[in-house]
Amino acid sequence: MADVFYQALEDGAAPETMADSVGKVFDAAGGSTRISAGDFVAVKCHVGELHNHTYVPPAVYRVLGEKLKALQGQPFLTETSTLYRGERENAIKHFIHAQRHGFTFEATGLPFISADGLAGNTETEVAIPGELNQRVKIAREILMADALVSVAHATGHLGSGFGATLKTLGMGLASRMGKLRQHSSMHPEIRTAKCTFCKKCLTWCPEDAIVEKKGKAFIQKEKCIGCGECAAVCRFDAVTYNWGMESGLMEKHMAEHALGAIQHMRDKCLFIDVAMNMTKDCDCMGYQQSKFIPDLGVLASTDPVAVDQACMDLIRRQHGRDLAELSYPGLDGQIQLEHGEKIGLGSRTYRLREVE
Repeated sequence: MADVFYQALEDGAAPETMADSVGKVFDAAGGSTRISAGDFVAVKCHVGELHNHTYVPPAVYRVLGEKLKALQGQPFLTETSTLYRGERENAIKHFIHAQRHGFTFEATGLPFISADGLAGNTETEVAIPGELNQRVKIAREILMADALVSVAHATGHLGSGFGATLKTLGMGLASRMGKLRQHSSMHPEIRTAKCTFCKKCLTWCPEDAIVEKKGKAFIQKEKCIGCGECAAVCRFDAVTYNWGMESGLMEKHMAEHALGAIQHMRDKCLFIDVAMNMTKDCDCMGYQQSKFIPDLGVLASTDPVAVDQACMDLIRRQHGRDLAELSYPGLDGQIQLEHGEKIGLGSRTYRLREVE
């Protein structure tokens, strides 16, 4: 049985109050026991997409950074590139956007390092005991880290109904190819109207599956292995996918990628769920959102499944339904947790310990 530490906060608490609370649950959950002197400590954040302002604020990361540096760790903020076109599609745009949203070294005391390289395809294949995957593609710098502090913003999600720690680990720490495998059951296609035939996808395709057809790139489906390299190098949004993968299957893939991201440092991780400014959609959505349920507080655990289960249970206890039911009725956010428990990622059985 896992311990989950929880501190309740008043609705509308200031960022500084939120940051102080995160520091308290970090201490209560034994965060200091997970870090050794000299450790590279990946601090997983989410800087929000353009026009999104409900992400976990930079003040939280300054508090965590100070604690980690006091333990003689070497912490750094990290994220990965997105599959979709936006302000976080590559390392350069991501860094500039992070600065725009206040994730500066002056504000956080931490450097910002993209975990999957310049174009989102700096990755390492990791063997896991999964049901759907025996190997998963994880951002390389995560596998170079010695320890991890994951900060997840609890929100609804259009694909899984609920997104918190498992989404942050599975989606957020996978390479672009890893994300593609989680999201899409079909091979990519070329939008001819957007293709400039720059030939980058032809150069990078590992199977020579892309050829010229009527002055545009064309993907030969019989050769395509769905690796996602074409998406990684295309600068014109000319690569498209089928996003119709069944929700429950996506959640299982997500849990298995989460396992691949942390299994090499399983005893040196701490997972934090911030149940504040909770919105119907995740922070990847590029529009201004408003919270749709009152704030609850922050939770922390050394067990990623337990912290998400506790978060879901608290929301259900407060509002009669969990976040998936409130945001996208018909989607079952429990599938990711059930599968995570099944593959050994963590336990859904926990003790909730309230922090004064």
